[in-house]
Amino acid sequence: MANDSRSERERLKEEYKAHYRKMREIKERASRANKTKKISDALKNMDKSQMLDTFDDFLYSVKHKVASVEARLDVAMESLTDEKKEAIDEQEFDEEMAKEKAKDTLKQVKLEMGLLYKEIEQQADTLEVNKTIGSGEKPSDQSPGSRSSED
Repeated sequence: MANDSRSERERLKEEYKAHYRKMREIKERASRANKTKKISDALKNMDKSQMLDTFDDFLYSVKHKVASVEARLDVAMESLTDEKKEAIDEQEFDEEMAKEKAKDTLKQVKLEMGLLYKEIEQQADTLEVNKTIGSGEKPSDQSPGSRSSED
């Protein structure tokens, strides 16, 4: 009989465990169903116009930020382009200035050379030199048949 009582106790114990498992599973299902119902009621009761307004505000702020960033990018790109143009213009200006300076220097050199030539001509004019070659005149102190020692 002790054997029957022990097996009966084991059988009851297993039935109790199975019953307890089923109860726990049913409670979990009820809890999940209750949460699902609450979520679905909350979604039904939610003010859709307020949610759409909030979404519209969010969308507007995102568009505004994107436009602001694009504008800053455009300004930055334009300033880079302007800097490049300024650098090119400045380089061209420097080249033109160098050409003008070279032209002025050349004019100055030519002017100085011209003045130098005029100065040499003036000095030559102030010197009283008797030309003996090519003048067609003979010096007066020499006889026609004699030659000078300088010839």
